[in-house]
Amino acid sequence: MHLSLLALVFVRVVTAVRTFTVYNGCPFTVWPAIYTNLAAGTAVPQYQTGWQADAYTTVNFSVPDAWTSGRIWGRRDCTFPAGNTSASTCLDGGCTGGLLCDVNTGTGMPPATLAEFSLGGTTGTDFYDVSLVDGYNLPIRITPTSGCAVAECPWDLGPLCPTTLAGPFDSTGYPVGCKSACIAGVDGNPSKSPNCCSGSFNTPQTCPSSGVAFYWFFKGYCPNAYAYPFDESSGTALWTCPSNNLADYTITFCPAPDGAEPSVSPPSTSTSFAFESTTSWMSTPSSMNIMSTTTGTTQPAPGSDTLPNSSVCI
Repeated sequence: MHLSLLALVFVRVVTAVRTFTVYNGCPFTVWPAIYTNLAAGTAVPQYQTGWQADAYTTVNFSVPDAWTSGRIWGRRDCTFPAGNTSASTCLDGGCTGGLLCDVNTGTGMPPATLAEFSLGGTTGTDFYDVSLVDGYNLPIRITPTSGCAVAECPWDLGPLCPTTLAGPFDSTGYPVGCKSACIAGVDGNPSKSPNCCSGSFNTPQTCPSSGVAFYWFFKGYCPNAYAYPFDESSGTALWTCPSNNLADYTITFCPAPDGAEPSVSPPSTSTSFAFESTTSWMSTPSSMNIMSTTTGTTQPAPGSDTLPNSSVCI
């Protein structure tokens, strides 16, 4: 009986771990990072909080299935001089701590595209999403096993970004980031802003997507991602998977929009995804058709395989 009980405990420990795969599909180096909100739970991935991922390389690690309020993202154009542990060691997405993000404060410097997770143990529900709430710095896709839905922002939004939100820029002048309206301070009052869902705008009722500047720029290109804090109301932002599926997850930087590698550039000339002007940024472009909650989304067609700069995902 005692041996059987030990065997049962061993099996439960083994099955209570998921495998996460982080693949850099970009033709340049990315520095992935991991952060866990320890106030929400103490289970953490069994891997270091930051590393260098050369182009087309993969890392696998185990994650407890009780991992809660965690995020994975990529940092760009990083250097880590001795003794410098500030977030400014990377052009965007940087964290305090240097290469290894500080476990308490290393949340990542916007703009940064986030892959977010709260796993549900073995009997609950896994929640996961790609978030553009802090802006964009890399295309990302989350692919679960067991047939659950894909969350993604597969396009390079840098060269498409409205001027008000664009940046930072690399040494060639190429935009490697695109800030959200909140991060860019579009209305100049982040503590009480419909763009940040802050102050008196801190509920879904007082902060609808219709009041968020440039909402449709982000949601238009990346309908399967969060475009503002309460975007779960769109039906295509927050994704779930039954925890008893014990799904593993792959996070891909610079994924191909059609699911194959490598990725292609977005359709910059598409009339369906034209930029919102500064006078109409709060309305939905009439030609967009992206909000089907029954079939998922209508994706823009892939564009040219020829890209203008080596900093773009190909």
